[in-house]
Amino acid sequence: MFRGANAITMDDKGRITIPTRYRESLQDECGGQVVCTIDTYQPCLLLYPLNEWEQVEKRLRALSDMKPNERRFKRLLLGHATEGEIDKNGRLLISNTLRKRVGLEKQIMLVGQLNKFEIWSDADWQDQINDDMELIESGEFELTEKLEEFSL
Repeated sequence: MFRGANAITMDDKGRITIPTRYRESLQDECGGQVVCTIDTYQPCLLLYPLNEWEQVEKRLRALSDMKPNERRFKRLLLGHATEGEIDKNGRLLISNTLRKRVGLEKQIMLVGQLNKFEIWSDADWQDQINDDMELIESGEFELTEKLEEFSL
């Protein structure tokens, strides 16, 4: 399980260092094998342990190539999917294409989302959190059925 927002630095080669607290889990779960792709709804990347990504691929396989929106969705996720391996020092190379797509620079945020991570530029992460909080505080935040049942 991945949780928490982690401020990390990307080096000039596009490598990030996965925080120590996640490394053992990633080694145990998938041998350090991961897949990174774009998020089709937010300006961030999605980083999946390989075993979790394989579940996504099963769902993508079920989409039709004959329905334009399903084909577009598959094209975006699979076309940007990049396999990677976390090295012995906990580093992972993010491809130049993916870095450019979401504007990653030196300061980034690695955000745990239970079964995957989101990778944000620090500025975009701060903007998103501010937007989310403003929406909730405005009273215009629409509660879905599942959110109505959720309590802390």
